[in-house]
Amino acid sequence: MGLYDGYETIVAERRGRILTLTLNRPEQLNAVNAKLHTELSRVFVDARRDPEADVIVLTGAGRAFCAGGDIDWMQSSIDRPADFEETAREAKEIVFGQLDLDKPVIARVNGHATGLGASLALLCDVVIMAEKAKIGDPHVSVGLVAGDGGALIWPQLVGYAKAKHYLFTGDLMTAHEAERIGLVTGVAAEGELDAKVYGLAERLASGPLKAIKWTKVTANLPLKALFHSHFDAGVAWECASNLTADHQEAVNAFREKRKPVFTGR
Repeated sequence: MGLYDGYETIVAERRGRILTLTLNRPEQLNAVNAKLHTELSRVFVDARRDPEADVIVLTGAGRAFCAGGDIDWMQSSIDRPADFEETAREAKEIVFGQLDLDKPVIARVNGHATGLGASLALLCDVVIMAEKAKIGDPHVSVGLVAGDGGALIWPQLVGYAKAKHYLFTGDLMTAHEAERIGLVTGVAAEGELDAKVYGLAERLASGPLKAIKWTKVTANLPLKALFHSHFDAGVAWECASNLTADHQEAVNAFREKRKPVFTGR
């Protein structure tokens, strides 16, 4: 595979000119740890440079698309807050890696997409969800700001009223509700996800590629301007929330399998 030989948590597979990138931590529901975060910060740049790929499919191994941040990684960020500087740089590289990737990217949301997982999906160009999958950004549920993309991309897709409700509550929604409010592109019935995703991927791969690519570049210009203007602030606020007592309480509660008791501190 060349470009992707060194990846440990992302698997790259080819189907003609279609490149599938699969987040590959299935036992952890593809939750993002330090290694996957680092590899995500590079993989979209590699895909952009890949001369054998015209269309990208992003998906997850196993029963989830991506369950957001890994809980052990969250604890390590609390214990070593200086590490967040590197994490913040990588977060920026992930977002702009996606926005700068001038090839169409289809999110094949095979299972739940939450937190950073939701942002990874929503920053793709087309998002097709399995009927039984759910999507949401529960950063607040673990005492964090949705600074790694969610607070910016959600209002662009569904407007501020809907976006704030889901960002403030952290509630997950069904695939059909996500499609209804315009958060995602489409829903695939059980057994039909691959046909819907790869049918579109093959149609795009056989289309006027330069026109498609440059249309994406043009459509992404306002998004890139938005993220260039405000993303650093979002990451800074998430970094600040990483140091709060409420975030530590959420991590403790998750490990102890109980409901967190927040104090607003």
